[in-house]
Amino acid sequence: MPKMKTDKGAAKRFKVTGTGKLRRRQAFMNHILEKKAPGRKRRLGREVSVAPGDAKQIKRMLGL
Repeated sequence: MPKMKTDKGAAKRFKVTGTGKLRRRQAFMNHILEKKAPGRKRRLGREVSVAPGDAKQIKRMLGL
């Protein structure tokens, strides 16, 4: 059976931490930033953990 290929779209969007947790960027930080409050933009700039319900599927896409 051939090797499983990594989903390249997922590989660009998710990072695996040293402990095996998944991290992702927050949405709403690409454009239309003028009307967003500075505090909101600061919060959106941070990376957050992936929801537990999505983690299994994302790990499979990443080949983990």
